[in-house]
Amino acid sequence: MQAISRFDELAEWADGIDVEDAGETLDVDALGPCVPCPQKVFGIGLNYRDHAKEAGLELPEQPMVFTKFPSCLVGPRSEVVLTSNRVDWEVELVAVIGRAGTGIPEADAGRFIAGYCIGQDISDRRMQFADRPPQFSLGKSADTFGPIGPAVVSLDSFEDPNDLRLSCDVNGERMQDGRTRDMIFAVPELVAYLSRHCTLLPGDLIFTGTPAGVGFARERYLRQDDEITSTIEPIGSLVNRCVGA
Repeated sequence: MQAISRFDELAEWADGIDVEDAGETLDVDALGPCVPCPQKVFGIGLNYRDHAKEAGLELPEQPMVFTKFPSCLVGPRSEVVLTSNRVDWEVELVAVIGRAGTGIPEADAGRFIAGYCIGQDISDRRMQFADRPPQFSLGKSADTFGPIGPAVVSLDSFEDPNDLRLSCDVNGERMQDGRTRDMIFAVPELVAYLSRHCTLLPGDLIFTGTPAGVGFARERYLRQDDEITSTIEPIGSLVNRCVGA
C-alpha cells in the first residue's frame, strides 16, 4: 500500500532497471491481491452496451455505482468459494488510484491512476436478485469474490490504455471477449464522476464493468472444480478454481 501511494517514486526507480537485472523468477501462485487493503472498492454496473443488451436493460445515463467490500479481495491464483448454485463470472479492468484527489477533471484523470490490474467481479445471482430492488453489494462481496492481479501495471505500459482486450474462459471455453473502448463510461469519466462525490485515496479500486457473456445470460453458472481464466493483455491472467462452500 505504501508503494502504491508513492507510485511516482516507484516509477522513477523502475526506469533505471533492465530486464537483465531480474533476480529469481516470480512465483505467481504465491501472490496475494496486488492491492491488499484498499479503503474503497467501487463497482460499475452495466458499463458495456452489449452487456446491457444481454441483460435486457436500458443504457444508464450516469454510472451505476455499487461497492464490493475489501474483504472479498484475493490473489490471482486463489480459489473461489461458491456460495450457491447461481454464482457467476464477470471479467473486468480495474483502475488503481495512486494519488488522492477530489473534483478531478476528466482530462487529468490519468495523473491520479497508479495503474491497471485484472479483476473478477464474482457474483452470487441468487443473493443479488433475491428481492426487489436487487442487492448488489452483498451478492458480490462474499469472501473470495474479488480476485485481482496479477500485478498493478502502470499506464505507460499500454499503447492505448483506453482500448484493451479482455476475455474470460471457463474450463477453456471462451465466455467473454470484449474491448474496453466499448465502455459506456470510460475510465477517465469514472474517475471524474466518483471524485465529485467522495475523495479518492491511494489504493482505491474501480471495477469498471464487464462485457457481454456472463453466466446468467446463458443460464450457465459456476460449478465446483470449474477453472476461470481472466485475461487482459499486457497485464496477464488470473486463474481461479472454484470450490464448494
